[in-house]
Parts: sequence; C-alpha cells; structure tokens
Amino acid sequence: MKTSYTAMFFTSAILQRRVAVSAFQFAAGPAASIISTRPIASTSHILLSAKAEGGGGGRSSAAVVDKDLMSKTTDGKQQKKKKVALLDTNPPKGTRDFYPSDMRLRTWLFDQWRSVASMYGFSEYDAPVLESESLYTRKAGEEVTQQLYNFVDKGERSVALRPEMTPSLARMVMAKKGGLPLPLKWFSIPQCWRYERMTRGRRREHFQWNMDVWGVEGIEAEAELLSAMVTFFKKVGLTSEDVGIKVNSRGVLGEVLAELGVPEEKFAATCVLMDKLEKVRSR
Repeated sequence: MKTSYTAMFFTSAILQRRVAVSAFQFAAGPAASIISTRPIASTSHILLSAKAEGGGGGRSSAAVVDKDLMSKTTDGKQQKKKKVALLDTNPPKGTRDFYPSDMRLRTWLFDQWRSVASMYGFSEYDAPVLESESLYTRKAGEEVTQQLYNFVDKGERSVALRPEMTPSLARMVMAKKGGLPLPLKWFSIPQCWRYERMTRGRRREHFQWNMDVWGVEGIEAEAELLSAMVTFFKKVGLTSEDVGIKVNSRGVLGEVLAELGVPEEKFAATCVLMDKLEKVRSR
C-alpha cells in the first residue's frame, strides 16, 4: 500500500533560539515519517501533517494531537498586528507632495528663475539642507531662532534644517578664506524650513529664489538685482498692475529707530514687529 507524507515545519525562534530538525520521508511500503529534534537553546513549534493515499502507520507527533497549536502560534502575531497603527497617507503637517502635474509647474517656474539668473551672469550654487544649529543661533533675538527645525543627531551634534540660505552662503565664502574672485554673483533655489504658525499660502517648508552679489560697494548690485526681478515678472506675464516692488534699507531703518530711542539690542526684535504690521493689517 502506497503512503505519502508531507511534513511542514513552522518554526518560531525566540531570542535567536534554534532547533535542529532532520526528516526522512519514505514513499513505499508501510512507510513512516521520522522527525527528530535536537534543542540547541530552546524548543520551537513543529507541525507535521500526514496525507495518506489508502492508509498508513507510524508515530504521530505530539504537535498533531494538539488541536490548539495553530491558535497558539498565531495569536501573538495577530495581537502585534492589531497594535500597528494605520499608515497616515498625508504628508507631515506644513509640507506638501508634488505629483507629476505639480512638478511640471514647479519645474517650469524654476526654469524661468534659472534663465533670468543666467541672463544676468549669475552662477548657481547649493548647500546642505542640514546645517549646524549654531549657524542660525549666533544672532540672538532673531525670529528665525524660534522657528528652527532643530535636533541632536546620533553623534551628539546640534543640527537644524536650514530656515534660510544666506548663513550657508556666508559659511561657504568664509571657508575659502578669501580664495574666491570678487565680485561673486551666485544664485540658488533652496528648500527652506521654518516651524511657524501656518497661514493661508504659508507652510513650514518652501522654495525661494536667491540672487546674491558680494564684493560690490556701490548701489550697482541692488540696481542689477531689481532689474533681474522686473525681467522675471515680464517674462512670466506679470505687470505693475499685478505686483509691486518695495525697497528697504537696514541702515536707514537703524538710524530712524535710534532717533526714536530704540536701543540697539532691541533692533532685531523691532524689525520683526515692523515686518508683521502689514500682515496684521491685511487680516
């Protein structure tokens, strides 16, 4: 009489415990399947199921007799699955996804910026999005120090996601120790991060177009930058009816505040308040 046995092994190892299993299968005569186990560190669960084509003999494993074995081996896994939270498909608060249609629009806009910057002789640069926290906290009192995405990494270093690009640019120029030919005309399109209260159209991560000129003492640099801005607006079809340009000067503002009796140590905080005046009026 022909008998066939199918052996299935479900082994769950706890703390890297193992079991050595040897199985011998016979396909003719009064065949039997022999299972021998040699525990190395602990026991594991072994399931043996037999399928006979007309009968057969042999010893049954204790695991076969235990009808609750499957529930014992799966209950723990099911409980673990219940504890796993459902995946949140939304991006982190304050950020956004760029689907292909969004990427096409963003790429078009960035191409316009690059085209204008190249037209005015600017070279593109970039820097790490992750910088040392001290790069932004050197100027105490600045609003940006209260809006940092900062943390301590695994090397016990205090780091932060860049909230703006100018400090990175200054670090790069200083790192060359005067080895860069002046004037510098560099531009960048960095992604910046600020943990601040969100308002309409204002998230916690954004891209911006930076154009920087170093080594020019006169107002020629400002004039060139303003010209580049106007060129961009015209290039994308915007006119003076759509946008306006305001020019400010920290030097002039500093003199005005000093005449009003504002102490120098309050200059940065006062600038932040003045910057928010127009935003408050528009609400």
